[in-house]
Amino acid sequence: MTIEKKIGYHFKQKELLKVAMTHSSHSGNSTNNERLEFLGDAVLELIISEYLFLAHKLSEGKMTKIRSNIVCAESLSKAAYDLKLGEHIFLGKGEIVTGGRQRKSNLANAFEALIGAVFLDSGFETTKEVVLRLLEHNIHLALSGALVKDYKTELQEYIQKNNENEIEYTLDKSEGPEHNKTFYINLIFNGECVSQGVGKSKKEGEQNAAKIYLHQVKKISEQNN
Repeated sequence: MTIEKKIGYHFKQKELLKVAMTHSSHSGNSTNNERLEFLGDAVLELIISEYLFLAHKLSEGKMTKIRSNIVCAESLSKAAYDLKLGEHIFLGKGEIVTGGRQRKSNLANAFEALIGAVFLDSGFETTKEVVLRLLEHNIHLALSGALVKDYKTELQEYIQKNNENEIEYTLDKSEGPEHNKTFYINLIFNGECVSQGVGKSKKEGEQNAAKIYLHQVKKISEQNN
């Protein structure tokens, strides 16, 4: 089955679909999906924001948290996995050998790029129909609180109850080839690095750093009570 059949949308500009499915590791292509990924990320946030605002009477904080769960890499990679999007991504040989078709960051990025391509090909309203259909299950789970764990938001809320200081995430270093990087993210609190998260994307590294520190502060709190 083609991607177009899977997502229920047929491209007028077929080249957009090809670019959306081209990973930076694929040889022979100077154009990859990174720019479309950037656009798709913004389009997804706007569509989900509008949907939550119009369809549900939720507070700003609640909408922010639910939106974050829906558009995070974990959620989008699940949607891409269900579509078997990995089978259609153009990858370099090294990326294929190292499991690139199943890598969550690749799947999430391809999903974002695909949405960016649909947007350029058709405009906002049609893209909204595609997004809400493809993410319907994830949206339902997020509204019920059963989709994914957003450690960054949970940590921020936990800290703000007793402290006005802000949490900051900084990139310590990245390793590996351009198409298969590993990112090391420092979590800075009160001017000190309190944890480090590792991930195949900066977002994943930030979530892992938040998860580690959240576990630490909760453990300390339990010991003191």
